[in-house]
Amino acid sequence: MSRQERERLTAAVSRRFAPAGHFARYYARGKLRHDPVYFELLGRGLVPAGARVLDLGCGQGILLALLAESGEGFAALRGIERSAAEVRRARAALGRAVELDEADLCDAKLPASDVIVAIDVLHYLVPAAQEQLLARVAEALAPGGAFLLRVCDAAAGLRARLTRLGDRLGTLSKLGRAGRLHLRPAAEWRARLEALELANEALPMSAGTPFANVLLCARRRG
Repeated sequence: MSRQERERLTAAVSRRFAPAGHFARYYARGKLRHDPVYFELLGRGLVPAGARVLDLGCGQGILLALLAESGEGFAALRGIERSAAEVRRARAALGRAVELDEADLCDAKLPASDVIVAIDVLHYLVPAAQEQLLARVAEALAPGGAFLLRVCDAAAGLRARLTRLGDRLGTLSKLGRAGRLHLRPAAEWRARLEALELANEALPMSAGTPFANVLLCARRRG
C-alpha cells in the first residue's frame, strides 16, 4: 500500500471520529500513523474482502473504521468492547456500518466468523481466562478462518518491559486506570494455538517502535 493511500485512509478514519470528540479523532490518527499493525493487516490481505470480521476488545473501533473505509466490502464487521466510554466513541464514529457489543470478553458470545482479531487484548485477562477465550475463538472460527492475535513477547527483555509500560500508560490515559498485565513468551502463545489445532506463524509487528509486539497469524484447519 502506498504512503499516499495510507494518508488518505488515515484522514478518512480520523474524520469519522470527529463526532466522538477531539481526543477520539486525534487518538485514531496517532494510532494509524505510528502503530504498524493496522495497515499491515490491511496491506497483507490478512482480512480478505467478503469476510465476517470480529474484533475482540475493539476499543473505540479504529481497525473497524479502517476496514469500513477501505472499500473492500465485508460480509459483516463486528466488535466487542467492555468499556462503555469506548463503545460510545465507536458508535459515534461508525454508526450502523459496524455491529458493536458492550460486553466482557470472558462471557461474551462469539459469533461464527471468518476472521477474528485481538490486538493487545489477551494480556489484560488472567491466564485461565486467556485459555478459555482462545478455546472459544477456535470454536467460533469458520473452517479455514484466521485468528490474528497481537501479543507482547514476554521473552524479549527490555523491549518487553517497554511494551508493558506503554500498555499501562495507554490504558491510564484512556480509562483512568492501569490494569495488571499477564504476558507470555510468543513461543508459549504459539504452542497454545497449536494445541487448539490452529496452525500459526509469527510476524514482527513493532516496526518504527521500541516495543516487542508480535502478530500471530493462526488458521483453523479446514
